[in-house]
Amino acid sequence: MTATDKDERHRDRMQRKKAVVDEKIKQAQRDQGVLIINTGNGKGKSSSGFGMVARALGHDMKVGIVQFIKGSFSTGEEGFFRRFPEVDYHVMGEGFTWETQDRERDIQAAQAAWDKAKQMLRNPDYQLVLLDEMNIALKYQYIDINDVIETLQNRPEMQHVIITGRAAKEELIAIADTVTEMREVKHAFKSGIKAQKGLEL
Repeated sequence: MTATDKDERHRDRMQRKKAVVDEKIKQAQRDQGVLIINTGNGKGKSSSGFGMVARALGHDMKVGIVQFIKGSFSTGEEGFFRRFPEVDYHVMGEGFTWETQDRERDIQAAQAAWDKAKQMLRNPDYQLVLLDEMNIALKYQYIDINDVIETLQNRPEMQHVIITGRAAKEELIAIADTVTEMREVKHAFKSGIKAQKGLEL
């Protein structure tokens, strides 16, 4: 096969692909708030959420952030996003559950975080809401899944919501618009490399 033949085959494939993509774009005409779930055991769930926060800020959107579990140490994302007046940032957890070892205290912290989140989810001024590590609070039944679903389904029509954390509940996945499961292939920590600033902290 000559280089010209390869070029023609490539052009034909791309033309067919473009027609498929253009048709999908044509069919996607609804404009509404999107519920996104980032889950799975792999790295990148919160990082993806904060990437979308940065994207929203690029469009001058008001953003609400509630972190459910993290809280015992300062993170790079907190230090960065607190610089923006358009971001309402709340760290409500007391650290990882294996560190606190106090279920009642964890429940109280998660409920306080959920109360703050509910305020945002009822306010159309918040165009994007990130509920970081909320899946963990749901997994351990620190907050009521039925209350969460009802609140999400009754939020302002154009409000986008991102929920992160391992072990997303099936009930939550069922009502989500976009669900991504991060799969771990390798992780530096398992090779004895500690959490690094700019990557995990």
